[in-house]
This record gives sequence, C-alpha cells and structure tokens, in this order.
Amino acid sequence: MASLTGKTVLVTGASSGLGEQLALAAAAQGANLVLAARRQDRLTRVADQCRILSGQQALAVRCDVSRVSQVDQVFATIDDVFGQLDVVINAAGFGHMALAVATDPHLTEKMFRVNTLGTMYVSQLAARRMQRQRHGEIINVASIAGKIATPKSAVYAATKAALIAYDNALRLELKSVGVNVMTVNPGPIATDFFETADPSGQYFAKVARVALNPVKLAELIISKIGHHRREINRPWVMAAANLGYQVAPKLGDWFAGSVFNYK
Repeated sequence: MASLTGKTVLVTGASSGLGEQLALAAAAQGANLVLAARRQDRLTRVADQCRILSGQQALAVRCDVSRVSQVDQVFATIDDVFGQLDVVINAAGFGHMALAVATDPHLTEKMFRVNTLGTMYVSQLAARRMQRQRHGEIINVASIAGKIATPKSAVYAATKAALIAYDNALRLELKSVGVNVMTVNPGPIATDFFETADPSGQYFAKVARVALNPVKLAELIISKIGHHRREINRPWVMAAANLGYQVAPKLGDWFAGSVFNYK
C-alpha cells in the first residue's frame, strides 16, 4: 500500500505509547483515522495532531476494549461515518510484573480481557467487514514475551502467546479473501508502558539500552501495510534468540531465566 490516503484506519490504545505513534505515522500517510482509548483528553489531543498531519478526518472515540458494548459503538461510528474499514491496528494493552503465584486473579482476568479478549473481538468485527470488502489488514501488537516468557511475566506472556496463536489461525482463515493478518512482537519499548508494569522503574533502567524507539517502530509497522507480512519481530537479538529457543529449548530456558531476566 504505497499510500493510506483515503483509507480508513482504526487504532486502539491510541492515546499514548506505541499506539499514539502508530496513529501519527498513519496520519502522515494521509489516512482517515478512528482512534480508540480510555483517556478521552489524551485521545483528543492525538486526534488533533493527526488532522494536522493528514488533512483528513481523525475521530477520537472513548473506548475500553475490554467492554463489548464500547467496542460495538466504535464500529457503529466507523460504519456511519466512513462506511468501510481498511486497516485495524490493535495496540491497546498493559502489563504487570509479578511472580505467577503472587498475581491477583482479578488482575489476571483484567489483563486477558484487555490484551487478548478485547483484541480478539476488535479483530473479529474488523474481519467480518473486510471479508465483505475482500480486502483489508489486521495488525495486532503482541510481544516477544509471547514467544520467550521470562520470570515475573507469566500472565502477560500468556496473554500475548494466546494472541499470537489467534492471529496464526485468523491469518489462514482470511487469506483466501485478500485480508492479511500481521502480528508485531516487540521487546521493550521506550514508552510509559512500564509506569504500570513496573512502577519502581528498575526493570526499564536495566533494558533502556536495548529498548525500541516507538517512533521508528511505528514507522516500520506502517511501512509494511499492504506487503502481506506475517510478523515483525524486534529487536533482532530477541528474534534470533526465539529461533534458538525452538532448536534448543533447555538452553533457551537457561537464557530466559538468566541472561534475558532483568526483572
């Protein structure tokens, strides 16, 4: 897709972090945007920036993706205003670093509702529309943690591993109608994600030197729209480590529990 001009793009989690940068990168390509997130004030600010960049429409729709009724309202808005949906980018999500045995069950449920079930429902509604159109792209931001789980990330890794599996099946189901599903598996990103995941700041301090730049990552993701990419895995060192994990899982466990364990 050489240009997103005139295309309708939905971005969840668009009020901050990678989601915000994805919205801005899509706007720079001329897209009409529907931005969804819980924080209306921050979402409105991002929408204002997008309109300046694109010269197109940018709607800010308050939405908690864990609530079905609010997701339904987002898609009703898309149908009413644009009548079609060309790209959906699911970037909503959060993490929490804690031992599996110490994680509150309510937090576990909330993380699955946002990171996995909410993303799956958005993807399902998008896929139904794209099937009728016989074109479109669904981009889901998972995590390298879904492939290489480390201590104190059991629940978060599980939510992302489930999403990767879902994408793999959905990709096969939609291939025949010209709809692509791309999964993005990043390692640590320099965003406010860690303000919730690790309020102490100790983890990010340890990984800051390898943390991904959210602006560059967003530009990379947007540049791959229309190229039928299956996955984007970054940084390269973690992508390579995942391949090694499949070949030598016992050695991979040692690396995950020591070399890659910064928590």
